[in-house]
Amino acid sequence: MKLDKKKAVIDSLHEKLAKSVIVISTDYKGLDVATLTQLRSELTKAGVEFQVAKNTLLRRASVETDAALITDTFKGPTAIAISFDDPVAPAKILTKFAETNDKLEIKAAVMQGKTLDIAGIEALSALPSREVLLGQLLATMNAVPTSIVRVLAEVPRQALNVLVAVKDQKEAA
Repeated sequence: MKLDKKKAVIDSLHEKLAKSVIVISTDYKGLDVATLTQLRSELTKAGVEFQVAKNTLLRRASVETDAALITDTFKGPTAIAISFDDPVAPAKILTKFAETNDKLEIKAAVMQGKTLDIAGIEALSALPSREVLLGQLLATMNAVPTSIVRVLAEVPRQALNVLVAVKDQKEAA
């Protein structure tokens, strides 16, 4: 690869790594092209980029980004999954894929300046998706005003019940 091509790859990778929410480093040694294409397709559907690059290019591209924290994992055949908005999606897909394919090894991840080991990535993959979390947040936020309305509506209802009971008592007497 010529020097100008290498610089273009480094610049492109650096830009992606700088914008990323999470970067997961994997070892894909032993995976055939069809399996790797299937994985890449699943990740692309979730809005995640899966890129194979030379380790030296990855190291240079990760300078001054959060990905610099995991440069020690850039050894052997390395591919990185980069997500720009949802940190849970790549963790879910890669963890699930690694369970069925022994040859894919998840090395480490970096998310918002913090490194995650395999246990951290698995814990992240156990979280619900972004849409589910947003739905839960919306339901929680909606529950507070609904409860207030119910409580405020109960006061006149109880007063009306008392007045009806007094009326019934006077009519009986």
